[in-house]
Amino acid sequence: MFHICSYRRMERIDERAVSAILLAAPGWARVGLAMPDERLRERAADALAATISERLASTPAPDRNQLNLPL
Repeated sequence: MFHICSYRRMERIDERAVSAILLAAPGWARVGLAMPDERLRERAADALAATISERLASTPAPDRNQLNLPL
């Protein structure tokens, strides 16, 4: 059985960060998700996914001075 948590770099996604990214995404892409045209919805979804992955990839690395506490 494959466990997704087995990835070494798996991090928890901050919902507030994703929400802020979505609000900062191009307006046409946000509106495009509700359009009746399937091709436009797909393009909008691709644009939103690209915006989210670009912004999350550019997130600064965690502070090295922060203490790591065991869970």
